[in-house]
Amino acid sequence: MVKDLLRNHSSVRIYDGNPISKDIIEELITTAQMAATSHFVQAYSVIWVTDEEKKEQLGLLSGNPRQYETSGAAFVFCVDFKRLQMAGKLEGVEIVADTAENVLVGVADVALFAQNFVIAAESMGYGICYIGGVRNKPAEISELLNLPDYVFPLFGLTIGVPARRNEVKPRLPVAAILHENEYNVQQYEELLPIYNETLEAYYNSRSSNRKIDNWTKQMADFLIEQRRPHINEFLAKKGFNWK
Repeated sequence: MVKDLLRNHSSVRIYDGNPISKDIIEELITTAQMAATSHFVQAYSVIWVTDEEKKEQLGLLSGNPRQYETSGAAFVFCVDFKRLQMAGKLEGVEIVADTAENVLVGVADVALFAQNFVIAAESMGYGICYIGGVRNKPAEISELLNLPDYVFPLFGLTIGVPARRNEVKPRLPVAAILHENEYNVQQYEELLPIYNETLEAYYNSRSSNRKIDNWTKQMADFLIEQRRPHINEFLAKKGFNWK
């Protein structure tokens, strides 16, 4: 069942290295395209990196070389308003792409598209991993992949036959996510310590990379300072100034 497939997702970071055929990749892309898209703009493009030298550079730039080395296929998923600009030119108009709203639309479009791709891939027995590390060096990756203005990399994605599968990591309890009629901030004082205990038990019992850690500590360490401050300047150079 689809529900069981979704509930058993875990990221795969080591693959068996066997390549995935173009037919399968195109099948996955076709499936992904059926995702919902705001106002039918389809503001996404995918760079399939098959050149071994580029794949190696991409792995180094994103800080995930091992994933790219062993993957069956490697991609960069991009927000794309260049194609929409070209559509406007065909109609004799200059589109207004440079807005915060359009950035949000593009990010949502790419995320929905990518998740369709992922679910389809996992239904075929493949493993996947999203790689936000491409935003560490977005300008260099844009140059590597010849991304024009109005196109920027949102995340990488590797897929392949898993060499090893990780245990499913426990998510937050439903009660911490689902609010009825109004937002309830008080519940976190009770729910988050309970979730910490669940995650600590998971980290202590999993088959590899055991550690002592919990969710609130992870999030505090992760968000204590601004991350990737270069993104704002990078997006401006790509044509998005947050008007």
